[in-house]
Amino acid sequence: MTGLEARRALVRAAHVVDVAGSTADGWVLLDGDTIRAVGSGADAPTADAVLDLGDAVLTPGFIDLHGHGGATESYEDDDVAAALAMHRSHGTTRSVLSLVANPVPDTAASLARIRTLMHDDPLVLGAHLEGPFLSPHNKGAHNEAFLVDPTPASVDALLSAGDGVVRQVTIAPELPGAIDAVHRLVAAGVAVAVGHTVATYDQARAAFDAGATILTHAWNAMPGLHHRAPGPIGAAVADDRVTLELILDGVHVHPVVATALMRAAPGRVALITDAMGAAGAADGSYRLGSLDVTVTDGVAHVAGTDTIAGSTLTQDVALRNAVTLVGRPLPDAVAALTSIPAGALGLGDRLGRLAPGFAADLVALSPELAVQRVWADGRALR
Repeated sequence: MTGLEARRALVRAAHVVDVAGSTADGWVLLDGDTIRAVGSGADAPTADAVLDLGDAVLTPGFIDLHGHGGATESYEDDDVAAALAMHRSHGTTRSVLSLVANPVPDTAASLARIRTLMHDDPLVLGAHLEGPFLSPHNKGAHNEAFLVDPTPASVDALLSAGDGVVRQVTIAPELPGAIDAVHRLVAAGVAVAVGHTVATYDQARAAFDAGATILTHAWNAMPGLHHRAPGPIGAAVADDRVTLELILDGVHVHPVVATALMRAAPGRVALITDAMGAAGAADGSYRLGSLDVTVTDGVAHVAGTDTIAGSTLTQDVALRNAVTLVGRPLPDAVAALTSIPAGALGLGDRLGRLAPGFAADLVALSPELAVQRVWADGRALR
């Protein structure tokens, strides 16, 4: 057997790892697209077929809360198949597709395309609107001309266009109408993130009290953590309701700072890619929304500036960096790619763990944590 074609398939690995810990000589029993049982040792249930992965490390599939594309494609493009396939080959089995700030009609057209994609591909979890409700003073790689205040009309227009599609919206809480917008978005079932902001601690805390539950790429495009002005980072770290995104590529956040963050907010840091079209592709010239981007040595900048424009990261690299650069135990590092992002999306009861009743999303890694095999809903992706 080379895959998991049998209805009941038993997968064995030297180590089975998720948020609950690491189990030696482990096994996972799959029934189609669902995990039915997990355990260890020789006393395993009967199955139609057995796949022995040898010395592999078996983890849940990775979940990316925040990525803009890859393989030369952006998620605003008409065709994003190559981008999704590239990230899936690196262990990302479920993706939220992030869109940069654009005029509302353009964003609505992107959401319509993602709606069609979601219908055909259940591994796409929805869209993340990283704009347009961002601060012009911390816009990052977003076109300032397309930034708007979160008025009731603008929020409702995007909710209407993105009904059933929008999973997450990033908002700068200091903007006029922002706190009311947080309430409206949360009431619509959307996860709200604080980001691209110059907010104070109190302004960020007000957003979290209104229902925001995510900090968009912690440390990036926001005030730093000052001892007398803790800002949005301090507000997020102090609030157990908040999941903090982190781009762990060694460029966006220094490893020492990343280490401090993961120690300060254990079980609440989600490793995202924030990947743009150059992920899985060559250096060169790209577009991110309406902006020109230059990628040199794998680092993307808005052309002619020193503003970072997303990353070229994949989640398997983020996992290895969490272990080698930050020194996290493997179960903690795996959780940051699996159960933590699943929980941030309200999907922690079916995604992100190797446990009975969860989706059969699996990644087989070498002992050096290189991706060997990937399955989603029990189907082979790599």
